[in-house]
Amino acid sequence: MTKSPYDVAVLGGGILGCTVALFLARGGMRVAVIERGALCREASGRNAGGLAIQVKPAALIPYALKSWELWRTTADWLGAEVGFEVRGGLTFAFDEAEAEMLESRTKARQAAGAPIEIIGPNRAREIEPGFTGTAALASYCALDAFADSTLTGFAYRGALARAGVAIMENTAATGIDRNGDGFAVNTAGAPIRARRLVLAGGVWLVEMARWLGIDIPIRCAVPSVTVTERMPPIFRAIIGVASGRLTLKQAANGTVLIGGGWQGTGDARHGGLDVISENLIGNLRLAHHVIPGLAQARVARTWLGLEAHAPDSMPLVGPLPGIGNAFVIGCVWGGFSHGPLVGRMLADEILGREPEMPLFDPRRLFRNDPPDTG
Repeated sequence: MTKSPYDVAVLGGGILGCTVALFLARGGMRVAVIERGALCREASGRNAGGLAIQVKPAALIPYALKSWELWRTTADWLGAEVGFEVRGGLTFAFDEAEAEMLESRTKARQAAGAPIEIIGPNRAREIEPGFTGTAALASYCALDAFADSTLTGFAYRGALARAGVAIMENTAATGIDRNGDGFAVNTAGAPIRARRLVLAGGVWLVEMARWLGIDIPIRCAVPSVTVTERMPPIFRAIIGVASGRLTLKQAANGTVLIGGGWQGTGDARHGGLDVISENLIGNLRLAHHVIPGLAQARVARTWLGLEAHAPDSMPLVGPLPGIGNAFVIGCVWGGFSHGPLVGRMLADEILGREPEMPLFDPRRLFRNDPPDTG
């Protein structure tokens, strides 16, 4: 039998897959990244680049803090700047129910180490003069930041090339075969053989895992993001609301990115299909309610991304149950922000090192481990 040319094949060239591949290669392994399109051009390149600590679940706050530091220092470990900028973040509550929700969640996040403070509306207006409305309560995190998601693919491509990773863009995987030497990833060309396998395919993890006889319970969300035309500076902070229905930031070039999980239509098979007009209008109205200066904004375009969510809303990072030498990484809440950290952690696990923080064992999603299909 032909010897596998790679120690690890990584299926999926988003931030998660690229980070795993980068640190595996730096650890001495021969690595291939197999991506059906271009690096970091799906969910990793279609999000708003948010690095807001205060919106993360309490259980992920320690991960968010370490991830924040990695984004701050991309020049050191990735070899390129990616537009990291600290702006501080405000999350608003507009009624009593939202205020109770915000206080409860903030206390849990503070207990987990997040540097967040509860403030009143007057203090919020001092921090962000662009907010001229009324609010019951607000929270503030001085560390909240963002990066330019459109730059990440270029940065990772350069780092992977320097590390000797085989970058296989525009190469769609069509199946996976197991053999005595490991795995053969089927493509339109010759199979790509590797001793180990990392599934990093986002919402496409379901199909990838089924090639190995495993059913992973993953839900596909189709959030929309809107960008305006350039306009004069009208606010500086990163804005959110307690309900989680708004993310708002103005880039250095004057464009405003508006998100918040408002859904469009689509699925993993067909991708994002259509923007739902009522949801788009609701998103824009909420943004205008928080920052009235947006009344003069003109929408340039709206696009859809795909997000993978596990039933418990926690990440999947670790060995794939029942399949030796196969690993999975995905469903990372805030995958853009946490990607560099959890990707490095999984690489350490594969390299036989102790990850700096606990992984998120996929076995928790199965009542019993799936049988070994080999």
